[in-house]
Amino acid sequence: MNVERIWLKNYPPGVPANIDPGQYQNLVELLDEAMKKYAERTAFECMGAGITFGQLDKWSRQFGAYLHSRGLEPGDKIAIMMPNLLQYPIALFGALRAGLTVVNTNPLYTPREMEHQFTDSEVKAIVILDNFAANLEKILGATEIKTIILTSIGEMLSFVKGRVVDFVVKRVKRMVPKYSLPNTVRFREAIKQGKKFMIPAFENTPERVIIHQYTGGTTGVSKGAMLTNRNLIATMLQIQAVVKPALPEDGVVGLCPLPLYHVFAFAVNGLALFTLGATNVLVTNPRDIKSLVKEFAGNRIQLMTGVNTLYNALLHNEKFRSLDLSNLKISIGGGAAIQNAIAVEWEKVTGCYLAQGYGLTETCAIVSVNPFTKDKGKLGTIGLPFPSTDVRIVDENDHDVGLNTPGEIIVQGPQVMKGYYKRPDETAKTLKDGWLHTGDIGQMDEDGFLKIVDRKKDMILVSGFNVFPNEIEDVLVAHPKVLEAGVIGIPDEHSGEVVKAFIVKKDKSLTEKEIMAYCKENLTGYKRPKAIAFVEELPKSNVGKVLRRKLREL
Repeated sequence: MNVERIWLKNYPPGVPANIDPGQYQNLVELLDEAMKKYAERTAFECMGAGITFGQLDKWSRQFGAYLHSRGLEPGDKIAIMMPNLLQYPIALFGALRAGLTVVNTNPLYTPREMEHQFTDSEVKAIVILDNFAANLEKILGATEIKTIILTSIGEMLSFVKGRVVDFVVKRVKRMVPKYSLPNTVRFREAIKQGKKFMIPAFENTPERVIIHQYTGGTTGVSKGAMLTNRNLIATMLQIQAVVKPALPEDGVVGLCPLPLYHVFAFAVNGLALFTLGATNVLVTNPRDIKSLVKEFAGNRIQLMTGVNTLYNALLHNEKFRSLDLSNLKISIGGGAAIQNAIAVEWEKVTGCYLAQGYGLTETCAIVSVNPFTKDKGKLGTIGLPFPSTDVRIVDENDHDVGLNTPGEIIVQGPQVMKGYYKRPDETAKTLKDGWLHTGDIGQMDEDGFLKIVDRKKDMILVSGFNVFPNEIEDVLVAHPKVLEAGVIGIPDEHSGEVVKAFIVKKDKSLTEKEIMAYCKENLTGYKRPKAIAFVEELPKSNVGKVLRRKLREL
């Protein structure tokens, strides 16, 4: 049933059932095509500065040539560690052109986390914002890194603005701790030096690994998902196929508040929208909601990617609510469940349907997404599988379950990773007979729409009944006095586990008694929270996902 792709009849007009990743040999071919086709257009904007497709073509070639001049060879690993800045796409595309494997690195990592990622991937070079250079100094001796390229927040801005920004960051806000690193070069200098060199030809096949994207994965310790040329070409074409019918042909402007080192923004904004000739407005600090609102006010934003907490924060900003948002055609939510109350309010305020999608690092961020209009999408679901993607819902023995029946989501498609780097055992646990086992519990309805119930590991077992935190959180945030909610299971001597809710108040008058009474009206007995904690904020990941493991530590 699921394998027969029952959802095909519900694809919006213009969306194909399949894509052909074989039309390109490697990702660089697809990037080159875009850079030449849209040479005069602005590719990325950040903090008032922009870079055209043509400039990016030139500078990334020079940067790639410089990397090769430093002794780096195709297949060597290079880490990129910075927030959203114009330097990121230059470094990314330059490294890919030089045949290097890019290791996207969260700049908020501790030295311990950096050491694990860099040694695990055998990183030999790094492009790093100087704000984080002190952390690199602490673990450099444990790594194979020999080439260090430093940059600053203001380096690719105009001369005056760049100097002012860097002065404020370093001298006023003191955000750059002292460090001492050997043989470093500045980012602009690397581009300049690259003029002297050429990138030699090398074999760049479809199955060649070009990205190590780290993830906690479906099991265990942080692992490097190996993403190939074919994986990423397929992802670009799959995303293009879905978004193209909903966007104008020319002059598309996309907002990128999520970090490009995260697989969601990396795939959708950094690559797919780029290859469509769109301008991506990069937001360096998405937690600064005032700056984010300014980007909406100053740009004709037509597409936005975001997570539940980000959409929620914007909805609670009065200036945002007063803006003319009529240009907004596509809002995509991912990274974590979009709560129904937020999706409904987003459409009410912006006039744009908030389409929830679903994906994993292991699938280059994409598995399914809702059509981008209310009449085609289904609230509370993660939509229809992308073209060329097969999805099954299975039991513990990998047998298909019926419609509207919960089971594990497993996925097959050209975007599914090659495996985990140097971890054949972990790969074997996740990839079985060509199907990626996601570790997510979901179900499919009669129209092929998927719904996430929850992560296997987050499920709460109350007296033998399965309770899924997503459902409880969705109910809680619908309360008019609740801003945010996170739910976990805690041990109980009578029922094994009970539900505990962590709540951030929207209205300070909210009491535990009110919550209990509200839950009694909206949830059956075993699903109701038995413990409630009011907190100032919920622990979140770098992209705004609520971290339930941190709630458990609390």
